[in-house]
Amino acid sequence: MLINWLHTFHPQAILLSFGPIHLYWYGLFIILGILAALFISLKLAPHYKLSKETVFDLSFWLIIFGLLGARIYDIFLNLPYYFQYPLDALKIWQGGLAIHGAIIAGLLVIYFFAKKQKKSFWTFTSLFAPGLALGQAIGRFGNYFNQELFGLPTNKPWGIPIDLINRPVDYITNQFFHPTFLYESLGCFLIFIVLMLFNYHLIKKNKLTKQYYQILLVGFYMISYSVLRFCLEFIKIDETPIFLTLRWPQVISLLIILISFILLILNHHEKKKQSCSK
Repeated sequence: MLINWLHTFHPQAILLSFGPIHLYWYGLFIILGILAALFISLKLAPHYKLSKETVFDLSFWLIIFGLLGARIYDIFLNLPYYFQYPLDALKIWQGGLAIHGAIIAGLLVIYFFAKKQKKSFWTFTSLFAPGLALGQAIGRFGNYFNQELFGLPTNKPWGIPIDLINRPVDYITNQFFHPTFLYESLGCFLIFIVLMLFNYHLIKKNKLTKQYYQILLVGFYMISYSVLRFCLEFIKIDETPIFLTLRWPQVISLLIILISFILLILNHHEKKKQSCSK
């Protein structure tokens, strides 16, 4: 039934209209994703020995700077367009929130927040990682209703119809396209499930507050999401800068994977060093 619905339903960007005021599906799914991420973080907070007040305080800054970072990052990736249409930079309801920008901004916010609170940077990042994955899984449906970030044309029964006005010129005669939003959403939901299972396993073992395992949690998220994103970029057809034949999100994904592996290796060596010194 879901496959048939995807194949026949034509999504529209606007959810509700009140005269000149429009409510967009994109905004709704962004809000739902944020609320879901916050809910998960609040549920896990006691196990990280963090108060709900602290989580709310950090979440406030993460939401603000996460959205700013996501928007600024997307604008830089599409500078020629925004030079031509500068006012479109304000139209976030039309899309244009890049997750890599949100992650970078979020890490900076957590770094300064943790420093001010005199708490571990890894405690906060590992706490928010599962909620972030769930929020991404939900938020990607906003791309579906905006008819953006879809993939190559396909004859598969789960191919989604894209209106003529939203099709790239090179694919103007094609009607159905890969639902990359769904592929990424399902992938992020799987990452969320694994992270939650890992959390509950560490809670039972009373190891969730140990930095070694927190770094493992963050490293798993960074690597698994980056691999997912790297693979999906091969079938995406939206415009993005190209570097050494790779799409820019693939370049960033590879960089994140490299940094994450280095981090995990250093983390492993540090644990061995501590074990030997005992």
